[in-house]
Amino acid sequence: MLSRLIPFTFLAAACGDGAAGPGQTSDDIATTSVMEAIAEQRSKLEADVQTQSGDGAYAFSFAGLVHEQINLAAFEGRPILVVNTASKCGFTPQYAVLQETYEAYKEQGLVLIGVPSNDFGSQEPGSADEIETFCRLNYGVTFLMAAKSVVQGAESHPFYAWAKAELGDDAVPRWNFHKILIDAEGRAMAAFPSSVRPTSQRLTSAIETALTGTDLPPENG
Repeated sequence: MLSRLIPFTFLAAACGDGAAGPGQTSDDIATTSVMEAIAEQRSKLEADVQTQSGDGAYAFSFAGLVHEQINLAAFEGRPILVVNTASKCGFTPQYAVLQETYEAYKEQGLVLIGVPSNDFGSQEPGSADEIETFCRLNYGVTFLMAAKSVVQGAESHPFYAWAKAELGDDAVPRWNFHKILIDAEGRAMAAFPSSVRPTSQRLTSAIETALTGTDLPPENG
């Protein structure tokens, strides 16, 4: 299954035939491709901004990093992977692997949302513009990015409070790049700690289970 993961070089190839024009470098082409993908995401979200809240995860929304708002109800019928992120963390290179995972499964319906947070070690101190630029230039991120949010404690975003109520303490981030998977019916399906890489069999199997609409089998042990 991981053989379907698309390497980071997809960015250059995604823009026309990948050939640089006069004065253009491959980095220019890659940046243009990422910006076009982000603009497409923004356009889709703006069209869905009036979507009414529903049950489960669909009752929640995030302020967007580069979008006005990310309403989870807009993705009804599609699995959603929510990951709290940071730019100055030992797990920050997971941005690249998250992008690969998103590319591998987006056509099948996966939605991926990064939620920057400064909760852990003050490792996300930047402004919205700084975070967006960092993600775009260093990792070619085109999946959705929420505005910086609190993800633990009494002041946590309501989505995280709901996830804890549904999944227990496993849903509470203990560090950056904790992952929560929502199934296609808006139910909290599973949570994964920071150490579980996006390309791990444990996580990709759960994503594929969510995409097929079946229940996640119990873990051994």
